Order: sequence, then structure tokens, then C-alpha cells
Amino acid sequence: MRKNKISMTDIIISIILIGITITCLVPILNTISISLSDRVSAGLGKVYVWPINFTIAPYEEILKDKQFFTSFLVSIFRVLLGGVINVFFCITMAYPLSKDVKAFRAKNMYMWFLVFTMLFNGGLVPSYLLVQNLGLVDSIWALVLPGAVPVFSIILLMNYFKSIPSSLEEAALMDGANPFYIMWKIFVPLAKPAIAVITLFAVVGHWNAFFDGLIYINTPGKYPLQTYIQTLSVSIDYQNINSLSPQDLMKQMAISDLTFNSAKVVVSMIPILLIYPLLQRYFVTGIIMGAVKE
Repeated sequence: MRKNKISMTDIIISIILIGITITCLVPILNTISISLSDRVSAGLGKVYVWPINFTIAPYEEILKDKQFFTSFLVSIFRVLLGGVINVFFCITMAYPLSKDVKAFRAKNMYMWFLVFTMLFNGGLVPSYLLVQNLGLVDSIWALVLPGAVPVFSIILLMNYFKSIPSSLEEAALMDGANPFYIMWKIFVPLAKPAIAVITLFAVVGHWNAFFDGLIYINTPGKYPLQTYIQTLSVSIDYQNINSLSPQDLMKQMAISDLTFNSAKVVVSMIPILLIYPLLQRYFVTGIIMGAVKE
């Protein structure tokens, strides 16, 4: 049997990939270590990839607040609602746009309209005025409707639909199937990798968004998690400091803005880190097939 030889190119590529992996992991490990270290060690810059003077006080400060769990549920609801809306509009727009101009005469007009929105936007103030005039301020709809049609995901799914053989559609039409049946029963099941990718984009986008919550939501109880985390700050009640137990006082003194902010980042990463492995097997296939334009 012929043995596969490892070339110098393979070694160089492996070294580069290992370097990129380390570059990505070190900041994450540093953030986790800072969140588990006391304020003095973190403030002096002694923490690198391993906690010093281990403490979980920053996490206890976050988790003991009921508003944290309320905002967590708001974010879960936003991800579910916004993700369904994004995927629905992506599918229903990508399918007709994947057809030839002869089959869909208005295709070029819609494509130019979509591409224009990728290059230009109305700006923050007009967007807020639009949301306000529609009566969406301080509601969950203000967080999911402005980004209901992700153009990049539509183009990605459209190109994937183009890679599906047209003979399948022709056979279905000969059997009497209508376009909606063909789209949902034939094209959608075959496009699972691409749909998984745009679903991942939608989930990550909605989960990580915080700025729209700051400008559209007026009631703190309706904040999504990322917005609520941005509003948290460390404060010691010096007026009632004498009433604190030694254990509570030590916990307060162990927390700084640096350790607290690091804990916020770690908490916000956990749900996304749990979702990625579930969609990983579809990610590469969906990106490659959806990025190729025939």
C-alpha cells in the first residue's frame, strides 16, 4: 500500500491553523480566568489563562438578581420569534429569486432592491421614528421586525436553491404539484444545510444584539439579556456596609468592574456555545454551496 506522505505545505498549514486556534482560544480563556479571579489580581494584570485567588463572587452577583432570569427568558423568546421570522422570509424570498428571469420577470428588480438595502440604510433616527410611528416601541416586535429580512442569508439560500437540479421541479410540475408544494416539500428538505446556516446566523444575531434593546425598550423589565447585562454595574452600599456579614463584605470586595464585565461576557457566551455543536455538521456544506453562484 502506498503511504500518504506529509508535505511541507501540510506542515505549514497545520502550524498556521494551530496558531489561529490558539489566537482564538487565549482571549476566551483569559476572560474566563479574570471572571474567576479576585479584583486585586485582575486589576494588577496578573491573570492570564489561569485564575488567581479563585472566586465566583461576580457570578453570584449576576445570578442572584431575578431580573437576570427575566431578561434571559426575554432573549429566549426573542431568539425563537425572530429566528422563525427570519427563516420564513428567507425561504419564501430565496425560492422565487433562484428562478430564471423567464420564470420570474420581476427578479432583477427585487434583487436590486435587496442589494441596495445592503449598501445603504435610513440611519438610526429615521429607523427609530419609523418604529415609534408604528407603535412598536417598548415591545418585542421592535426587536425582531426591523431585521426580519436578512439580505445576506437570502442570497446564501438563493444560491443553494440554484444548485438543486431543476429536473426535480420539472418532474413535480408534471405530476401536478404547485409551486408552494414544490418549495416546502422538495427544495426546503434538500436545503437543510443552508437553512441550518441561516438559522445559526439568526440565532447568534438576535442573542448578541443589545443596542436595539437600549433604544427601543423603555421598561427595564422587558430588556433582553444582552441589554440588561450592559446596564449592570458593580456598586457597594457604603451606607449599609456595617450591616453586611463578613462573608458578604468579602464577596463585595472581590468584585471589580473588570471581573464583573468578564463574568457578563462568559455568561452571554454559554447558550451560543451550546448551539454551535448542533449545527456544525451543516455549517461548512451550507456556506460552500450557498456561496457558489452558477
